[in-house]
Amino acid sequence: MTTKVKDSLSVSQDTNKEIQSTSTQTRRDFFKKISLLSVSAVASATILSPTKASAKAVVNEPAVMNLPEWATKLGHEVNWHPYGMPSPYVHNVERRVTPLLSSGDFYASVAMCPLYDSSGIITPNGLFFTRDHGGTAIIDPNEYRLMIDGDVKNPLLLTLEQLKRYPAENRIHFIECPANGSAEWRGPQFNSIQFTKGMISCAQWTGVKLSVLLADVGVDPEAIWMLAEGSDNSEMGRTIPIGKVMDDAMLVWAQNGEAIRPEQGYPVRLLVPGWEGNLNVKWLRRLKFGKHPFHAKEETSKYTMLQPSGKAIQYFWAMQVNSVITSPCPERPWTDLKPGDMVEISGIAWSGQGTITHVDISFDGGNNWVKAPLSGLVLPKAWTRFVYQYKWEGKPIILASRARDDSGDIQPTLDTQVSTLGVESIYHKNAICCWEVTANGTVNNIQMRNNAKQNAAIHKLQEGK
Repeated sequence: MTTKVKDSLSVSQDTNKEIQSTSTQTRRDFFKKISLLSVSAVASATILSPTKASAKAVVNEPAVMNLPEWATKLGHEVNWHPYGMPSPYVHNVERRVTPLLSSGDFYASVAMCPLYDSSGIITPNGLFFTRDHGGTAIIDPNEYRLMIDGDVKNPLLLTLEQLKRYPAENRIHFIECPANGSAEWRGPQFNSIQFTKGMISCAQWTGVKLSVLLADVGVDPEAIWMLAEGSDNSEMGRTIPIGKVMDDAMLVWAQNGEAIRPEQGYPVRLLVPGWEGNLNVKWLRRLKFGKHPFHAKEETSKYTMLQPSGKAIQYFWAMQVNSVITSPCPERPWTDLKPGDMVEISGIAWSGQGTITHVDISFDGGNNWVKAPLSGLVLPKAWTRFVYQYKWEGKPIILASRARDDSGDIQPTLDTQVSTLGVESIYHKNAICCWEVTANGTVNNIQMRNNAKQNAAIHKLQEGK
């Protein structure tokens, strides 16, 4: 019996070899016939391809003519990873940290999003940037409670399940740390988009609007401030004006279709669309209403913008209009291109004040601009993708992007920001970002300073908004 089984397997293997041989021969005959076609006809259909190969070259390409290993055997079973994992070949796409932006350890620190590998406008949960002030708290949802008190008629104490009984909404919004780009005020520090602009991500959030929940609470009309307090080690607290609370603020428990992860505040975080990331308090445990600001630690000693006069701006909430080119960038150079190749320039724009309406691209550091089409969904207080088809000539260029929003605001030059805020303000740096693309396609982070023509153009646009 055993011998018969072995013989059967042997016959089966021989048959598979014959099938593979026949398949390979058939493929080869097919591509040989194609090689008789006009090469120009084939090339004309691939004008945007990075390479143009003749049909004859295709016949001699082993990757095309030979069946790859993965096509000759069974793959993994469907329950290989019950939760799901990226391909093992996608092994270098992850959040990253740097000691320069940490407080001596990585408990009070930030892990930045790899924008260079971002597609569309949704950031996967495993790559969403993370900012902690006392480490990532791990909370038992069965013990979770949310308290709403202060100047209210009906104080509430809610479990997670009670909170989830309220009508839920799904909304797409970005969250950005106000310190995004903070190391770059005096000059370029990182030759990397991840460390230069990676304190931002965008996701779909599921939760209840605060205005709906607070209808059951009865906030005193004179209580014009809300304190949001976290339950992590740092007891993160921020004061938020009632106008924003009742406008579009939410309590969210899901992100991109799953429960928000511990590093994003599981089981519940506050979402304050378009405003400073630190206002989106994680591991939320309390909402307290009162007639005056609460002057929490994080809005007195932290998150204030020092001006050249020595005075600081204390409440500076909304994130201004911004943009960055994500391809090419230092992590995604053009070193594989040849002069004459067509390539797509792509980037993201965003504004905490509304919706992106317009993005321009410059190839000379801001002296001249062309309009870049917006691509995909265009939503308020969310990432907006822009693209531009470009013919690479193998000559040095300085790429820059400049966004506008429906409030009329436009990205400033760095000269403009520094002249107003100095170089010690740390937060809210939304100046135009520039990449130098060298003749061989490498990409470097640079800054354009003292560009009178660029500054004048921005000033003129601002005056006419």
